[in-house]
Amino acid sequence: MTYSYSLRRRLLAWLLIATAVLGAFALADTWREAEKTANEVSDRVLMGSALAIAERVIVSEEGSLEVDIPYVALEMLTSAAQDRVFYRVDGPPGTFITGYQNLPTVPRVEGQAAAFEDAVFRGEPIRVAVLARSASTGINSVPFVVTVAETTIARQQLMQTILFRSAARLLFMIVGAAVIVWIAVTVSLRPLYRFSEAIAQRSPDDLHPIVERVPSEVQGLVDTVNSFMVRLESALDALRNFTGNASHQLRTPLAIIRTQLALAARSTDIESAKRAVGKADAAVADGERLLGQLLLMAKIDAATRSSSFQETDLSSLAQALTAEHVPLAAEAGIDLGFEGAGSLPILGEPLLLGELLKNLIANGLLYAGAGAEMTVRANREGSEAVIEVEDNGPGIPRGRRAAVLQRFDRGTRADSSGSGLGLPIVEEIARLHRARVELLDGGGGRGLCVRIRFPLPRDHRE
Repeated sequence: MTYSYSLRRRLLAWLLIATAVLGAFALADTWREAEKTANEVSDRVLMGSALAIAERVIVSEEGSLEVDIPYVALEMLTSAAQDRVFYRVDGPPGTFITGYQNLPTVPRVEGQAAAFEDAVFRGEPIRVAVLARSASTGINSVPFVVTVAETTIARQQLMQTILFRSAARLLFMIVGAAVIVWIAVTVSLRPLYRFSEAIAQRSPDDLHPIVERVPSEVQGLVDTVNSFMVRLESALDALRNFTGNASHQLRTPLAIIRTQLALAARSTDIESAKRAVGKADAAVADGERLLGQLLLMAKIDAATRSSSFQETDLSSLAQALTAEHVPLAAEAGIDLGFEGAGSLPILGEPLLLGELLKNLIANGLLYAGAGAEMTVRANREGSEAVIEVEDNGPGIPRGRRAAVLQRFDRGTRADSSGSGLGLPIVEEIARLHRARVELLDGGGGRGLCVRIRFPLPRDHRE
């Protein structure tokens, strides 16, 4: 069972997950920025109040410090009704002047006039500002420290407001992006829907390439489907040819078999029955040979690519196959030999090249006749590898040589020997290897010479 998934949903899920992760980092950074901004705003107000109080610190006639708290300075900090304000003024070390004596102060760095820090006072978090100044007596100056603090309710509210608004904007962007992605993917997938409909509406017999405008990212898929349809059409054509040829050509051997078996069944003596069975057996052998040739033709018809081609020594292959057929040639009374020297490397499909040579040799053995001589040659001529199969038998009239390259033509033979596929198979395998087939007179004008010229690879040409 094949599991299917929605491309639209998958893209949307990736977008939402990625946006959520990035949004979490963005909100964390926004929180830090909001905290920094709120502290800066609070610190400015606190420092303003501390400065206003410090301006009202004076030295009395007795030499002590006095301060008249300007309540407007404290009202600066009461913008948020929930927040509470605290202050404290200290004179020289160990001298408390006024305010909340228990209010925590902030240790200052040497040479630093102001300092800020978070603290806790009466169980509540506060923000503390400390300002160090001195009051002049005309002769000398008296140092003092002003401490101002407020609770952090307003500051927290400001931080939360900044964070919530940032989160709202981010959420709006995520939802908007999701809607845009959903619409964009839907629109982008329309060519695929049209492509799918074009395939669904096709007749099973219509395997022509589909012409449909699609995005460049999907063009490879369309090209692959079209390439598959072309290969499928080629395979179906080969199957139709095989079926048609088989139904036409196997009819005669089957009819012979049925006739001879019927004669054997009605025969009254054993010799007549044996002769009939022998003829039926010969018809079975012819049918088997014909079927093998038909299957080979179907394989050639379906071979549209050369991906299985490899470097093959044509001379060694021809010599080996010639040696295999020597016993058959001896039985037929034919002198079979081989001539050739060196290697002839070509690019080809070894099995098909072997079938080509087998068909050439077998065709010669079938038609040359007893007492004939047949020679297989493998030579190099310039940039070509040349295979020749020559015999001095009856040959083929020049006017018939083009016809014998057609399927099921048996030349000039009057009997039913052969399938009429030998030379057509040779011609089609040669065409598949970009080779040329020539039918010429044999030596001295007698017999037949079948010559095939194969192109040599560039790195093996002289």
